Amino acid sequence: MAPIQSIPRNTNRVKPVKRLFLFAVACGAILAGMFVWRGRPASADAPAPAVVEGKPFTQQIPGTTVKFDMLPIPGGKFKMGSPPEEKKRKGDEGPQFDVQVDPFWMAKYTVTWAEYNLFLQNYYRMAKQENAPKVPKDQAADVVTYPTPMYELDAGPVLDRMGRTDRYPAVIMSQLAARQYTKWLSKKTGRFYRLPTEAEWEYACRAGTTTAYSFGDDPKQLKDYGWDFDNSPLADGDGAYHEVGLKKPNPWGLYDMHGNVAEWCIDQYAPDWYKKFAGKTVSEYEAINWPTTLYPRVVRGGSWNSEVEECRSASRYGSEAKLNLRDPQIPKSPHWLTEGFWIGFRIISPVKEPPENEKNKWWQPEDELTQSTLQRDREMHEIVKPGPDEPEKSTPGK
Repeated sequence: MAPIQSIPRNTNRVKPVKRLFLFAVACGAILAGMFVWRGRPASADAPAPAVVEGKPFTQQIPGTTVKFDMLPIPGGKFKMGSPPEEKKRKGDEGPQFDVQVDPFWMAKYTVTWAEYNLFLQNYYRMAKQENAPKVPKDQAADVVTYPTPMYELDAGPVLDRMGRTDRYPAVIMSQLAARQYTKWLSKKTGRFYRLPTEAEWEYACRAGTTTAYSFGDDPKQLKDYGWDFDNSPLADGDGAYHEVGLKKPNPWGLYDMHGNVAEWCIDQYAPDWYKKFAGKTVSEYEAINWPTTLYPRVVRGGSWNSEVEECRSASRYGSEAKLNLRDPQIPKSPHWLTEGFWIGFRIISPVKEPPENEKNKWWQPEDELTQSTLQRDREMHEIVKPGPDEPEKSTPGK
């Protein structure tokens, strides 16, 4: 069988990894709509926890027993990118420039299946509601969408082999799906969550260090801090991600920042993006390369399928269309990556929360292709009941 793709810049490296994942041509609904209005308060059964700035806190997802830990990341200034003398560095990691970062909280671990499955289950919950509200067209930007249920026939065996119980990192979601998770979580808890910017991610990964890794410059030490291509194989000899938190954390208490699964950032990837900031000090927000096209988006941290140098603090990768190579849908699914068994995500919550009218910028798709795909499928597979003055929609295929 064809191997799972690693970070594609090493195109000559063959990975002996089993994988199946061939989506069916008639894959059903690409998304289902659960509709949550902008500004809606958190669920009454679990208000947002009282948080003291600079202190860690535990967030419980309302209505469940699932919890996750958030750690404080102090504000400060750092040099983003790698110096010319760093071994195995790439050209897209420079020139270095100074970035001033505001304080925020970051998840102690990447998002796990225990957390992400709650998000996916809402597809079924909303589909069973007989009196779900109709969303006016002028409010469409405020809805929360959900990925369709995973196509189990091919993805299931791969995930089962690697593990997908509560402590394993969730994978194969697109950046859009990760962003929609943060929106769902924000509405559910009443606290603002989002993906990190590329600058925030590197700042948190470095944790005050200036070395190639947060533990120093010796790549041999990675075995104590992360999972890469060399130390990730299971008993069957094939590589896999592992449960979160099994290795040592970085100096700020964050686990698996080097390897295990790579992590989505909010930014568009551009190999020459750093050049515009040469010799400058900018804020983390000035450093954001806001996405405008579907590809490439920034992925950080390296994974279980990466070489050790791809797990360095400054290492960058831009997502590519071939991450969905085996998806036969036209256009490709905006929610699932058929080759993305090595990509997950981690969430943050900024100390300074943006106003309501700015939050959707962190959650919603910007590129026209994704927007049109979502609108097409919303019209084809809408699961909410029409309003009293609108006719019932026929079910596709009937």
